[in-house]
Amino acid sequence: MLNKPVLLESLIVFVIVLFVHAVVWDRYSWCAVALAVQAFYIQFKWDRLLQLGGAVFQFRTAANSGLLPASMVIPLLGIVMKERCKSAGIVYFERFGIVVASTGMLVALFLSVIAVGITKPVPTNTCILTGVAGSIIIYTMKHSLTVSEVIEVLEVLLIFVYLSMILLYLLPRCFTPGEALLVLGGISFVLNQLIKRSLNVTEGRGDPIDFFLLVAVVGVVLLGLFFTVLFIFMDSGTWISSMFFHMMTAVLGLGVIMPWLYRLIQRNPLFWLLQFLFQTQTRVYLLLYWTFLAASACGVVFYQNAKRSSESKKHKASTITRKYFHFIVVATYVPGLIYDRQLLYIAAVLCLAVFIFLEYIRYFRIKPFGHTLRNLLSLFLDERDSGPLILTHIYLLLGMSLPVWLFPRSCAPKGTLSGAGALVPYSGVLAVGVGDTIASVFGSTMGEIKWPGTKKTVEGTMTAIFAQIIAVALILIFDSTVNLNSSYAWILASVSLVSLLEAYTTQIDNLLLPLYLQIMFM
Repeated sequence: MLNKPVLLESLIVFVIVLFVHAVVWDRYSWCAVALAVQAFYIQFKWDRLLQLGGAVFQFRTAANSGLLPASMVIPLLGIVMKERCKSAGIVYFERFGIVVASTGMLVALFLSVIAVGITKPVPTNTCILTGVAGSIIIYTMKHSLTVSEVIEVLEVLLIFVYLSMILLYLLPRCFTPGEALLVLGGISFVLNQLIKRSLNVTEGRGDPIDFFLLVAVVGVVLLGLFFTVLFIFMDSGTWISSMFFHMMTAVLGLGVIMPWLYRLIQRNPLFWLLQFLFQTQTRVYLLLYWTFLAASACGVVFYQNAKRSSESKKHKASTITRKYFHFIVVATYVPGLIYDRQLLYIAAVLCLAVFIFLEYIRYFRIKPFGHTLRNLLSLFLDERDSGPLILTHIYLLLGMSLPVWLFPRSCAPKGTLSGAGALVPYSGVLAVGVGDTIASVFGSTMGEIKWPGTKKTVEGTMTAIFAQIIAVALILIFDSTVNLNSSYAWILASVSLVSLLEAYTTQIDNLLLPLYLQIMFM
């Protein structure tokens, strides 16, 4: 029997795909539609494998596979980036968008082939459908990509295959197949871009903040892989192991990551960072303000843990309590988006590196803070943290930051896109900071009418849409760079579709919703 919430989630994704391609229909649209149709059928094969325990790795059990919504994100991002850069006349990034779209399609197709291959008995009709979709995609790639671009796409696919085998084995129950596609696909693409740029360094070429992001992401991932392998042979909870952890972190950071970054930006990374952070008085004020908010977030954590100690060890933070952090993040990002987006870009990269490093300390029980972090963060666990890692706070940061990081600055000569595209950097704030937060708070406190097959309420979704429209109006008032050019109907449709997706998806909404809203706005 087909799952009604999954069908409705798929319907919403199909509508978004058709909305996008109604505007930018070309040869890649046929590929995207074919990929969406075959992913719709394949996700039911994945769901069956997860229910029967027949998947190769252990995936998160409290959700469906999420293959369709995840499969469409990277291809659609590439397609809309291609169109935006084509209209701006930036050929290099137009070709880059084509590579991104082709890579996303091939990686999603690979996951589909895996599902078909391990399903018994072999689903003949689904095999034929996957073959047809694959033929359309490969034929289009053959006539669209240069030889070097084909090699780049295959390199990302190869990195994705090996990275998936390593991380899904080491981190059981941390991802659904769809979340693994998004997270590991993104890391694979970043790693390939860093290798490519490191081998083709030209002095003065490229923005240092872009290199900063690439090196930070790859650096923390490699750091985690190194210590995971190391602590197979050592007890990570001893003082000797903890001292070795801190010493090797310093060695890898100062001996590998810093020289790598120096080669890319052609200057001392630490001196460049200090000069960048304190370049203007506005930046100093923003840093002080963000420090205050960070201290406030820590205060919420300590207060809730003190409350748990006085009440009950089984006390868990409520939905409303967890949404405090959403409000704090909104208060963090909005001033940065209005006054200094480059500073926000770098600050988000630094924050991501710190979050992941602290998660390593918690996961490996590194002294002196490992056990303390375990006790403090256990209060905020929910059903999505079923694996050994706690990722929800990292997903929240990614959801807010990805629209800032992925904003096509080179294709926006005046620093902003026209029409609804001007709201692209605010996609995380609107979808997660405002929409998801308001939907959860109002839905859990006042909601009575539930969407079919889910725990989400109609009142929560409607309130979220209304709140996001108000937020757009406030952005228009306070951010003079935003000019919507009468694209209000498209904005309303985008916000409504993404809010409906939030009501039906069982994937990590902090990661998925901002990306879909960004696609619609672009």
